[in-house]
Amino acid sequence: MDTGKQQHKHRQTIINLYNSGILPDIIATQLDITTDEVYKAITEEASEKERKHEAATRASNAPSVGMFYLDAVISVDLAIKHAQHSMWKALKGAVPEFNISMVEEAQNVLEKYAKSKVTFVILHIDIVGSTAMSMTLPVERLATIIQTFTQEMSLIIAAYGGYVLKYVGDSVLAFFPVNLEDRHLPCVNATNCAQSMIKIMRAGLNPILNEYDYPEMGVRVGIDMGDNVVVQYGWGTRLSAVLDKQEEKKSHFDILGYTISIAAKMTTFAKDNQIVIGQFVYDILDDSQKSTFKVLPIGSKVWNYVSNKTGEIYGLYGSTMKK
Repeated sequence: MDTGKQQHKHRQTIINLYNSGILPDIIATQLDITTDEVYKAITEEASEKERKHEAATRASNAPSVGMFYLDAVISVDLAIKHAQHSMWKALKGAVPEFNISMVEEAQNVLEKYAKSKVTFVILHIDIVGSTAMSMTLPVERLATIIQTFTQEMSLIIAAYGGYVLKYVGDSVLAFFPVNLEDRHLPCVNATNCAQSMIKIMRAGLNPILNEYDYPEMGVRVGIDMGDNVVVQYGWGTRLSAVLDKQEEKKSHFDILGYTISIAAKMTTFAKDNQIVIGQFVYDILDDSQKSTFKVLPIGSKVWNYVSNKTGEIYGLYGSTMKK
């Protein structure tokens, strides 16, 4: 057997053991290799799979995003493995990779809607347990964990056709453009994205935190749909790459509206690893998806938002909790 085939077989052995649930440290011991070799094999396998669905990911950013279910082309298992490796590298001392271009891409999208009203599905996710971690971990270690979390959440948002609007502390605010002719699929994609986020936290990030005896983290997600206004705030400046040329000016765009406020507020009612969706999103989902949500019994003293369609208190629905 030539060297190339031997290396492929060796890597496949590592992947098979890893996919069966065996931890990297144990695999390294069993095969008498270093842990770094194990993670290298996992990363190479993930890279190959990632290339196979790059076309689908690129399609998620195209205007035709609302034409198909993105959950059918996204590998959550791959995302979980990527998250594990990212957190492992970060806690080993490597500088977390953070792709700020995702925020820049969102700015480019918003620029097209400047000074206009547009319908978005808004997704807000934050961490449950970060306060407890801040009391037990050094600041630089906590920052590393939060940065890795936001990066992995940003990647899955992009995969499902969403855009990262901003990062606020330990939370991420994202939006999914809505085609007025088909509001269903953006709602489905956002809901499936939230479900994948919870899986990534549970099966991807927390197992690595456990290896370091750090407290586990949970997430809570709020999703709603409605009209928003894209506004322009001032001008930023960038140095031109060409000498003797004036600096380029770049606007900053943001989203204002009822939906932004409601999505953030809804998130506070979610329990650990739970999704809360608004009435508008719930009504659009099909019966099988609706069955995974139940009405949240919230009193009017803490939730008094009124639907502009029915004139009644706006309904909230929480995902059924899984053990």
